[in-house]
Amino acid sequence: MDITYKTSGVCSRAIHFTKNDDGTITNISFEGGCNGNLKAISKLCEGMTADEIAAKLKGNTCGFKSTSCADQLAIAVSK
Repeated sequence: MDITYKTSGVCSRAIHFTKNDDGTITNISFEGGCNGNLKAISKLCEGMTADEIAAKLKGNTCGFKSTSCADQLAIAVSK
């Protein structure tokens, strides 16, 4: 299933990904945000399950913000 998640409180505007029947997350991409860092996060999380991504990234913050693009990805895949 292809999913688009509208982010909140971060520079990126949306996260796109595919949630596969086997529970893995693939084809992760971000709209906006820090291009290089978000490409790296996407590559590192490719093929992980939602639980694995959430365990690694949930609660990560960016500067003075209470969330980050990585945290938003964890929230998105957990929904």
